Amino acid sequence: MTSTALTSPVPTGTLPAGTARGTLRAVHQTARPQGMPTAGHFAFVEEPLPAVPPGAALVENLLLSVDPYMREAMDSAWELDAPLEGRSVGRVVESRDPALAVGDLVFHRKGWRTHALVSASEGARVLPRHDGVPLSTWLGLLGGTGLSAYVGLTRIAEVRPGDTVFISAAAGGVGSTAGQLARLLGAGRVIGSAGSAAKVAHLVDDLGFDAAFDYHDGPVAEQLAKAAPDGIDVYLDNVGGDHLEAAIASMRPHGRIAWCGAVAQYNSADAPPAPRNLYDIVEKSIRLEGFLVREHGDAQAEWEEFLVPHIAAGRVVRDETVVEGFDRVVEAFLGMLAGRNTGKMLVRTAAE
Repeated sequence: MTSTALTSPVPTGTLPAGTARGTLRAVHQTARPQGMPTAGHFAFVEEPLPAVPPGAALVENLLLSVDPYMREAMDSAWELDAPLEGRSVGRVVESRDPALAVGDLVFHRKGWRTHALVSASEGARVLPRHDGVPLSTWLGLLGGTGLSAYVGLTRIAEVRPGDTVFISAAAGGVGSTAGQLARLLGAGRVIGSAGSAAKVAHLVDDLGFDAAFDYHDGPVAEQLAKAAPDGIDVYLDNVGGDHLEAAIASMRPHGRIAWCGAVAQYNSADAPPAPRNLYDIVEKSIRLEGFLVREHGDAQAEWEEFLVPHIAAGRVVRDETVVEGFDRVVEAFLGMLAGRNTGKMLVRTAAE
């Protein structure tokens, strides 16, 4: 569903007196899930568009991001019966913030709704415009998912030319970016795991992975050992569990593991067993480090400087699945958790 359009703002950035303000639609979480969430854990609500206070701007959201970390947020971080958090790109339609002008395209974190009150002082930022860089890129390659791949491979795992790199959940938003980034950083061999034969083919044929396997086809450790008979130097972990155990088994001495996520356990009511070979980390002098991308905001500028020329030159594939309409945001989120996307899962809520 397309958001309600506002009337054209007057030059001061406010709506003409007497103008009907329209409606804001939002999604609230209504209950804590046990295991896989369902549509019943969410509710769509409507309210009048809010008045814009001094220092704020009203944004009509154009694109929303749904991400794996949101499943964990449902357990405790998100308030019930309140608007949810999520990365979004929108257009300023009314402003009383001198840093945000009407018509600006901005990135902010008040997603899951058609409109939002934002401010530059609280992190909303005007997006630069680059030829050959579509708006959706700021939620994918140049957004939090792409930045996660960049931080994991450069700051944590420190990929070096010639390295053999293994990436789990490689057909997802972070993984699909990481595989291409590893190649740009000079990796000698890039291997990915995914959840279907079609995704495996996509990794190799479209994204340039040297090898990939479907983790449903047999023990991950055996499939990884076959794909990397000489071992691996770097593992970017988006899964945990048997994938982490397999990576430790295949890791060469002094290998590096950047742990980004653990999608295999997000919907599990019970904690998974630890990898049985954890002591191999000591015997092989492996470095394993977890990280949160929100602690590396200072890397955003260098990531953009690095990647924008590659995007513009067509050396990087924008791997996206776009769901049309605000009414389908919950469907998109649940579909992402079930692996029904390739690349970054996005929801387009209004015309760009």
